Amino acid sequence: MVSARPSVVVLDYGSGNIHSAAKALEAAGADVEISADRGRVRDADGLLVPGVGAFGAVMAALKSVRGDELIDRRLAGGRPVLGICVGMQVMFERGDERGLLTEGLGEWPGTVTELDAPVLPHMGWNTVDAPSQSRLFEGLHDERFYFVHSYAARDWSLEVTNPKIPAPAVTWAEHGGRFVAAVENGPLSATQFHPEKSGEAGLRLLSNWLRTL
Repeated sequence: MVSARPSVVVLDYGSGNIHSAAKALEAAGADVEISADRGRVRDADGLLVPGVGAFGAVMAALKSVRGDELIDRRLAGGRPVLGICVGMQVMFERGDERGLLTEGLGEWPGTVTELDAPVLPHMGWNTVDAPSQSRLFEGLHDERFYFVHSYAARDWSLEVTNPKIPAPAVTWAEHGGRFVAAVENGPLSATQFHPEKSGEAGLRLLSNWLRTL
């Protein structure tokens, strides 16, 4: 008998929030495994890419387990991936941390830079502005989510010119100025905030993602 629960692999490359992310996914309704095994990553219904710390350190750790290749191959096959916090940031072309540029995964154009805010890090609960077509935020448009970061993508420049391809759903938040809080772009979704630290709202968001698998 096939399990009704989708299978999700949390990519194991040494990220600090890996176990809390796995527990939240289980609570949201997934069968979860923590692994960097190529076959398990390939075959899972969904792949979660966690991330805390510096952009450069996360990219180096991902490459150490060939995570960049694993993510790219899943996306090339239309297989769902969810990035969280720095796991979202590395989906962009590059990160700029105090003048140190690090190449990202390049799934989206743009550079992750320091927030222009009087208080950093941006830490705590904040509202988001999600588009009406968002599937991640279905039923969650008035909720708050938990952020811990000093860097973010502050612009969105990906343009979709093919009318047969849906435009990405980009969610924004404000801290000093606006920044990208979440993206839904085909098989690739990501949040700058931490769903696993966002209480009931975070679990419902993860459940919404699981339903897309």
